Amino acid sequence: MSLTAEQLYELLPAIYRIRDLEEGEPLKALVAVIAGQAAVMEADIARLYENWFIETCDEWVVPYIGDLLEVRGLHPLGPDAPFSQRAMVANTLRYRRRKGTATVLEQLAHDTTGWKARAVEFFELLETTQHDNHVRLDNVRTPDLRLTNQLELIDTPFNVAAHTADVRSIKPGRGRYNIPNIGLFIWRLQSYFVSRSSPRAEASPADGRYTFSPLRQDQPLFNRPQTETEITHLAEEIHVPGLLRRRPLYDELETRRQALVDGVAPVAGYFGSQPVLQVFVRDNVGDPVVEIAPEAILICNLSDPPVPVPDVWLRPPASKLYQPSAGGPKQSRTIKVAADPVLGRLAFPKGVTPAEVRVSYAYGFSGDLGGGPYNRRQSVTEILTRKVTWQVGVSKEVTPAPGEIFDKVADAVAEWNLQPAGTVGVIAIMDSATYEENLTGANRIKIPEGSQLLIVAAGWPEVPVPGGLPGQKERIPGQLEPDERRPHILGNVAASGTAAATSQTPGTLGLNGLLIEGMLTIEGALNGNLGSLNVTHCTLVPDKGGVSVESKNNQLKLTVTRSICGPIVLSKSVPFLRVEDSIVDGAGAEAISASSTPVEIEKVTAFGPTHALKVEAGNSIFTGNLTVVRRQTGCVRFSYLPDGSKTPRRFRCQPDLALEDAKPADKSTIKARLVPSFTSELYGNYVYAQLSRTCAVEITAGADDGSEMGAFSFLRQPQRVSNLETSLNEYLRFGLEAGIIVVT
Repeated sequence: MSLTAEQLYELLPAIYRIRDLEEGEPLKALVAVIAGQAAVMEADIARLYENWFIETCDEWVVPYIGDLLEVRGLHPLGPDAPFSQRAMVANTLRYRRRKGTATVLEQLAHDTTGWKARAVEFFELLETTQHDNHVRLDNVRTPDLRLTNQLELIDTPFNVAAHTADVRSIKPGRGRYNIPNIGLFIWRLQSYFVSRSSPRAEASPADGRYTFSPLRQDQPLFNRPQTETEITHLAEEIHVPGLLRRRPLYDELETRRQALVDGVAPVAGYFGSQPVLQVFVRDNVGDPVVEIAPEAILICNLSDPPVPVPDVWLRPPASKLYQPSAGGPKQSRTIKVAADPVLGRLAFPKGVTPAEVRVSYAYGFSGDLGGGPYNRRQSVTEILTRKVTWQVGVSKEVTPAPGEIFDKVADAVAEWNLQPAGTVGVIAIMDSATYEENLTGANRIKIPEGSQLLIVAAGWPEVPVPGGLPGQKERIPGQLEPDERRPHILGNVAASGTAAATSQTPGTLGLNGLLIEGMLTIEGALNGNLGSLNVTHCTLVPDKGGVSVESKNNQLKLTVTRSICGPIVLSKSVPFLRVEDSIVDGAGAEAISASSTPVEIEKVTAFGPTHALKVEAGNSIFTGNLTVVRRQTGCVRFSYLPDGSKTPRRFRCQPDLALEDAKPADKSTIKARLVPSFTSELYGNYVYAQLSRTCAVEITAGADDGSEMGAFSFLRQPQRVSNLETSLNEYLRFGLEAGIIVVT
């Protein structure tokens, strides 16, 4: 504000201020209120100016600016939309200047949907009899069998091989190679980069073979998309969040080693300023952790050989010879490790087993759900409703400091257990390492009466000390950076409340951003009680554990949000459960067992039967029967329920809705068609719980807002595709047809 409350008060005549002081300064209090409201009005006026521009305006203003430009396809995606449509409005004039070109269609697809895209003009890939005066050297009928990289790309978005004509329509996604056809390939999966994670040793003790996944799973690696700087540039393989292939990575590293032998600068690509994978090692205990240079990495096929070998996997050579281009003797280049991006495996040369290994890589998944390195700042703010009075960090990379930084989670929990009742505390796990420890028994988490503890994957920044010496820094409780980290806890976790069962302020425990390979158990300590448990943006590996709540927790409110969770099993005493935007996987057993607990379920994919005392459910998919004890209350809305489910009243659920007006002879066919189908139901697969492309539209667009049912409803995928389809015709040349082709 231009004038503060004190300055406004000083403008009053002195006689009024003297009299006001005699009366207890009510006038001064009134001026302070006026000044506060004036500051609000002044800020609003400043914000109105910001709202004139698409780059700085509030999100609600975007459609209004778009309306001034007659932008079509700006259908609302909701307040929690996964991306902004600001770019579509900002680029509208650029679209119109280049209307009809493939680059504009590609940029339009990205700005409209938020997904990376590539536009392909299929007429360029047609087999044709060429005229001698117009020879197209890049369009040959027979592929060159020596170009193995191009052969791998046949029938992909980056295909360069010629095809015979396909006269089917491209709009339903059937035909492709025809003169009027343009394909818009889109990548719906996102690439999540994990920095300096702990790979999992394939054997115990370690023998030099590892999986990039800390869960000892074969997990294909994904590309880290590089940014296109010009709208006139067509996307290449390096610009999209696709699966990595062995061939281009192998060729690039071979070229890099050859360039070093020749004494020239290597060409940047997958291993440039934003490498797709990195390997760090500590050769011996006490040595520093150092990065293995890209030229010392060999890209290999590390799949199990058809004929068993003593080392189980084939091991890389310790070195390779390269012939300098200018001639002379061959030079040896050291090979320190082999990586397989297709299987997500890592192997050191025979006999080499470092003391410690770290890897940085990217994995693919549908969205921000489960334990991941994405930004979780808003969810942390919602959990920490009180001022933090105690905070410690856990890290294997930051030097331990007594009472502040620990190298084990159990030590941080032990320090927390010494804090008095009423403490608001945070344990920040500051890296993506694996912590192999059980937080059970004497190491369990204790939550006293009135206390609140948050265990979160987050950085804890150092800030300069006010008035301190130059370079002097400190860490302040409450300051967190909840992103770019995904710690892995290998072991079981147990917690208990110590408040009396009659307490009005039992304690609270929150977990955020963790990958837990074990069971989370809320113990029922003698006369103990936990008030609430919030599991947010976490993964409790389905086939390794889930959530189990024992008796004596008769005030517990359990909330699972944006998480992947194994079976949830509640004792009779638990009074409340809410699951939203999550996947609950029973791994062959019950997904939710809460026959004595009222349950709220919203936008959930439940693999397995669900039992509840009462239920309020919406926009969810139940692959197993939903059985409710008290069916006279509650409601199930816009959800899929299998035959045999016993529920309260239903509203627009499937297959009930489709069967209402169906003929008796058609009912069995409708039921068979309306069974949810998933690309994969196996946890660890990058398309886990994703609805397949053949799934019925009544499910893929069956939620109350027109999005899909289930855990990924928040992605608003049907609306994003609809926005693109609405916008396409404006920028297509006359006579052309565009089809949207989903890659992932």
